[in-house]
Amino acid sequence: MNRNFRLRFFASQSDNRKSKIENRKWLGVFAIALTFAFVGAVVEAQQPKKVPRIGYLVSSDPATESTRSEAIRLALRELGYIEGQNIAIEYRYAEGKLDRLPALAADLVRLKVDIIVAAGGDTMVRAAKNATKTIPIVMVGTGGDPVEAGLIDSLARPGGNVTGITTLSRELGGKRLELLKEAVTKVARVAVLYDPATSAAVLEVKEDLPVAARALRLTIQSWEIRAANDFDSVFAALNKQRPDGLYVPAGALMRDNRKRIAGLAIKSRLPSMYNNREAVNAGGLMSYGADRADSFRRVAYYVDRILKGAKPADLPVEQPTKFELVINLKTAKQIGVTIPQSVLYRADKVIK
Repeated sequence: MNRNFRLRFFASQSDNRKSKIENRKWLGVFAIALTFAFVGAVVEAQQPKKVPRIGYLVSSDPATESTRSEAIRLALRELGYIEGQNIAIEYRYAEGKLDRLPALAADLVRLKVDIIVAAGGDTMVRAAKNATKTIPIVMVGTGGDPVEAGLIDSLARPGGNVTGITTLSRELGGKRLELLKEAVTKVARVAVLYDPATSAAVLEVKEDLPVAARALRLTIQSWEIRAANDFDSVFAALNKQRPDGLYVPAGALMRDNRKRIAGLAIKSRLPSMYNNREAVNAGGLMSYGADRADSFRRVAYYVDRILKGAKPADLPVEQPTKFELVINLKTAKQIGVTIPQSVLYRADKVIK
């Protein structure tokens, strides 16, 4: 009995020693694993997270573009994206030289930006689209139909790498002529300036405005503007025809020279109609179109969705829901025009 007891006792002691060895072994393994996990966490914490980069492609210069780009920055901030902290924006300005756009778009592609915002019209979008088939492109400020222009497959399902917001500028041409005639009842002949390189403007001038003009019993005469140095000579020529009004469609060339156009229109004492309030702020008489500030704020929505994994092909293109009529009474006084109260009451903004 004693011998059996001693055998069981020594066996028990041996088992305990083995158990302790096993425990120490697993404790060591656990400690090593914990150390690696801790070191990995420290290294990961020390490594800066990738900051998304947005490419901003536009035809104008920083001063002209500041209002619109600021609207985008503020909207991004509201969604938690702060420039210089957790998001970076690479700005590329063509400064009125549209032939620079392809090279600027290619530069953004070389930088491997996460998204390109093409702001201002079909020309910018096409330059970006020609530069990349993979980087998402968010368009804003396009005045024509992006489907008709071949930029997307459809509004509901754009396909490809382009989505964003369209301003429907072209479709509002008839309404603008109507408002111009209501504001200046003597208007019978309207000179129309347009850039033949802007497809939406060409379609508006050739197809939409003639139909609207006939219904309003207006005569329109179109004048091509191919470069910034054409404005003086074209105004000198059209003044010989003595039109009663001036209509300026959308387009990068027109937008980048809006102050010059407004000044020439005032000098010629021509009531002028535009598609955006910036032209009226620069001295134009009237504008009617989408609320562009609202459109540019919506860019942040698309940037946020894409950075969170959404594909441009699946994000429907939005059309504007807010439109505004803006009138410059200071300009009206300069050219000797009295705007009827019935029109002023309908204005969203009156500049005095």
